[in-house]
Amino acid sequence: MSDEITVLIERETDIVTARQRGREMAAATGFSSTEQTMIALAISEIARNIVTYAQRGTLSLSCLDDNGRLGVQVVARDAGPGIADIDLAMRDGYSTAKSLGMGLPGAKRVMDDFELTSVLGKGTIISMTKWLR
Repeated sequence: MSDEITVLIERETDIVTARQRGREMAAATGFSSTEQTMIALAISEIARNIVTYAQRGTLSLSCLDDNGRLGVQVVARDAGPGIADIDLAMRDGYSTAKSLGMGLPGAKRVMDDFELTSVLGKGTIISMTKWLR
């Protein structure tokens, strides 16, 4: 399996593709099926935000090896409207799309590292990593 895969995110089917690729990479890295599901969930939430708010973006998946510490990194990029209030967007239950509002905080909860950068009118970059225990 390649060390990096990039999936163009424009529609619902791309979310499914990104989830599958993430699950495959997590399995190849040695994650349990439960952890694979958690990674796929986080990918799904972030990719859905791209489709909902930015219309299109990319999701890059990478295998990490930090001196023998293995992990999977997910980086989502879009050139959408950006997030006006990141603190508010990271609150459980907050949603501008009339959803459950579990997307960003849910993804952050199931991953080990989570970093969000957003500039109004320029877009959003989310980087999240799950490390193998």
